[in-house]
Amino acid sequence: MTLETERLILRPWKPDDAERLFLLAKDPDVGPAAGWNPHLSVAESRDVIDTIFHLPTIYAVVLKESGEVIGCCGTMPDPTLSSNDREQLLGYWIGKPYWDDGYATEAAQKTIHHAFRDLGLSVIWCGCFAENTKSLRVQEKLGFVIHHIEQENTSWSDEPRNVIITRLEYQKAQASAEDKECNDL
Repeated sequence: MTLETERLILRPWKPDDAERLFLLAKDPDVGPAAGWNPHLSVAESRDVIDTIFHLPTIYAVVLKESGEVIGCCGTMPDPTLSSNDREQLLGYWIGKPYWDDGYATEAAQKTIHHAFRDLGLSVIWCGCFAENTKSLRVQEKLGFVIHHIEQENTSWSDEPRNVIITRLEYQKAQASAEDKECNDL
């Protein structure tokens, strides 16, 4: 399935996206901020596409204008947060050259809309490291509210990091969308 916004196409990942994924995911400012190590090779990126990004609800974020992959956005089950199959975890990241242009918010908003409307989810969870203020700001713009804070050990740091876990309920998202629609008239 492909989703579209004003500036973006969200589409399934393809094997030939591996080189582009590696170019974006090798940046040490991208992966660790999102909870994963920088990619070390095109082969590693290809493996990520084959094993993680193959899920039908994980999308390559592509600029409509140029056709370039600039990041990733999608939802997936997370049994550590909920065993309810109508609740999933939202994840997103955008390559550093494309930061501060609203792409993460735009891609996530479309993904959330699709997840609630077409997939029948009732709750979407999200999380970010406490120091990742850009990601937390995206979540706030999308209507997520802080649910709790956890500590997580990462493979690249000896110190546990605080992870802010946020939650968005379908009813709240629906009301927010209706308010936005009314304000746009």
